[in-house]
Amino acid sequence: MTIQEQLHYEQVNDESLSFLKAIGVDYLTINPSMDMRDGKDRRAYWEDMRDKAADHGLILRNAASYGWDEFTLGLEDRDEKIDAWCMFIRNLGEAGIPTLGYNFKPIGNFRTESATGRGGVKYSTFDYDEWARERVYVPEKAISEAGMWENIEYFLKRVIPVAEEYGVRMALHPDDPPIPEPMGGAARIVSTLEQYHRIFDLAPSSCNAMLFCQGCVAEMGEDVCEAIRDIGGRDKIVYVHFRDIQGTPRSFREVFIDEGQNDMHKAMQTYKGVGFNGPFMMDHTPRFWQSGTEWAGRAFAVGYMRALIQAVY
Repeated sequence: MTIQEQLHYEQVNDESLSFLKAIGVDYLTINPSMDMRDGKDRRAYWEDMRDKAADHGLILRNAASYGWDEFTLGLEDRDEKIDAWCMFIRNLGEAGIPTLGYNFKPIGNFRTESATGRGGVKYSTFDYDEWARERVYVPEKAISEAGMWENIEYFLKRVIPVAEEYGVRMALHPDDPPIPEPMGGAARIVSTLEQYHRIFDLAPSSCNAMLFCQGCVAEMGEDVCEAIRDIGGRDKIVYVHFRDIQGTPRSFREVFIDEGQNDMHKAMQTYKGVGFNGPFMMDHTPRFWQSGTEWAGRAFAVGYMRALIQAVY
């Protein structure tokens, strides 16, 4: 069983990699430079990243990127940027990196003022009523639901064959918050499990799959274990963001892994029951206010996951 952790490309250094290895991480994922958008062949770059990870006993298994505006919004140069994405996939496959996490939304995550948690930490927080009072609207990102569905179908039908050719599974992250209505002027089509079913059907392939963010699934108001059985039963879970929340779909806080409202031990048992063998990764953690603690949340979450893995698997 495996645990995965993510670094921004600028954090890939001996200090960070040795820390991840020390706390029990197996796999590395890298959030790459935006230079990927230019479509240049960067196989050597990914091989170098792979080798740096290997020098510290880690396996570079994943890259993570947001969906670019050119194809989420269907801009004039989307074909050029889809070609660049295909080069991205090709380079990952050639370097032996088998998964790519991404999202498909023109506007990023929405959050409101942070709540305070145990020990004075700050929780990433969303309250719909507070957010709505801000009247957020981004006119250059406005798009209808029909337009979003057209754009994701166009995208998937061009990139999934390339992903199949190079052996890279694409893992689509949910909207966050996963509220299936326009936010900031842009429709949101990755906010329910039913929308995922439709997305899987647009380009049927094992390479068209889900980054199962357990926190976002909880934010949907879904029964987490039933959702694991649904998506995992379709063999569509590429990797898991193993986190939890307190609250409701329209008012929630992202809390420590041990204090959420879902039974994390039961969830781990459910992953095992559907035959999922990892990797699991932290995703988000509360922000500490004390100096020198920027890595503490990662270590706490990794230790908790390792204990559950040992107990269940």
